[in-house]
Amino acid sequence: MVSKRHHPKFRRPNYGRTSRSRIKIAWRRPRGIDNKKAFKLKYMGCSPSIGYGQPSEIKYKHPQGLHELLVQSPVDLKGVKDVVVRIASGVGAVKREAIQKLAEQMKLRILNPRKFVPKVPKPKKGDKKSEEKKEEAKKEQPKVAPAKTEEKKAEQPKAAPVKTEGAKPTQVSAPQKQ
Repeated sequence: MVSKRHHPKFRRPNYGRTSRSRIKIAWRRPRGIDNKKAFKLKYMGCSPSIGYGQPSEIKYKHPQGLHELLVQSPVDLKGVKDVVVRIASGVGAVKREAIQKLAEQMKLRILNPRKFVPKVPKPKKGDKKSEEKKEEAKKEQPKVAPAKTEEKKAEQPKAAPVKTEGAKPTQVSAPQKQ
């Protein structure tokens, strides 16, 4: 892990004055013969100078301690090792996926990876031929008749009443199917 030295915020001359609210925060070099910031007066704030630079061992390195490589196509990864990869923002999904797979094979770390979800093709609407084929297929399929409960009832034998002397007639039910 590389920790870089911090420096103060470098602001444009006259930034923050209420009468000059239109002045933006971004640094611009002071110009003019009467500019207080150009004279490096302390109350005007710090100006960038060579002394605020980073040591040469960690200059231009990612905080992980490796150089950062901006990649725009899989060809940019040929012969590369000991770097961290950042995929350019303008790269599309297909090329991005190819770069990610290649970097994974080369065991390189990607700083801005994306998770890919496989796409399922949607059925085409408005295609007359496909709609006609579907309708013909429905017509050709044999229709299955619903089970006729009346025929099943007719097949089951009805129990005859048992006659016994001196008792009321009773019916014996057919054995139940399990």
